This record gives sequence, structure tokens and C-alpha cells, in this order.
Amino acid sequence: MDAFQSIVTDLNALIPIINHWFHLLAAVIWIGGLAFLVMAVTPGLQKAVAREQIKPITDVFYQHYKKVAGILLVVLLFTGGINLHYVNQVITSQTGSGVPHHAKYLTVFFIKLFLVLCLMTLYLYTVIFKSDEDDGEEGTYEAIPYQRAALWIGFFIILCAAAMKHLHQ
Repeated sequence: MDAFQSIVTDLNALIPIINHWFHLLAAVIWIGGLAFLVMAVTPGLQKAVAREQIKPITDVFYQHYKKVAGILLVVLLFTGGINLHYVNQVITSQTGSGVPHHAKYLTVFFIKLFLVLCLMTLYLYTVIFKSDEDDGEEGTYEAIPYQRAALWIGFFIILCAAAMKHLHQ
């Protein structure tokens, strides 16, 4: 009980924990929602609903998802920056030099940052330029444009996050 109480009362330990929890929570909600759309909603609608009804149904999903995804991307960027600050403190305390002198961590971090920027580009492109016309081929309409590409990018972002977690311990 004393260990738990010391974590709860020590803000220097509590803030990074809560921040990392928000970061993980946002990632889980985002990737889980996207995975559900890719693996269940879109294929299910394509099999169970007439072609002309798929677009209006999926557009309703997309209108809600793009609001949630936008909020989650902002949360991920903000909490990711704070996480980087705390990781820098840990690496500095362990090695005497911070993240700028940790080549492996920086390499994976920049790969992850590049993938996040790709994801943000897909998101912003679909929000700004999404056409109201159905321009997909028969049977290829996606509830969220580029949803499969975004899901794969998300998987690789999570892989980078796992690598980063183990590179600073």
C-alpha cells in the first residue's frame, strides 16, 4: 500500500503515468475503431446490404469517426510530445546524455514520426478533399477512405512504439 500511495502522492511519478495512459488509450481507441471498420463493418455491409445502400450507411460512420479520429490524433501528438520529454529525462538519468545522443531511439522515433505524419496526411486529405461521389469500383468501397492503408500504418506505429519502449529501459 505504501508503494501505491507514494506513486499517487508524488506528482513527478503520477503525471508521466497518466500522460502515457492517455497516449495508449487514444491509440487503442483509434486503432481499434479503425480495425473494426476494416475487418467487420465494411466487409459485412458489402455482403449484407445492396450496393447503393452501402455509401449512405458508411458515410454516417465516417462522419462520426472523422471527428473522433481528429481528436485522437491531437491527443496522440500532445501526449507523445510530453512522453518524449519524460523519456529524455529517464535516458539522461541513465546515461548522462539525453535522447539527442541515443541513435537507435532517435532512428525509431523518426520512423514513427514519419508514419504519424503519413497518417495525418491521409486523415487531412480525406477530411478536406473527400468527394461526395462514389468513385470506387464495384465491391471496393471503403467506409473510410484509405482505411486499410491507415490501419497498416497504425500497426507499424505501434511496432515503433514497442521498440521505443524497450530502447530506453
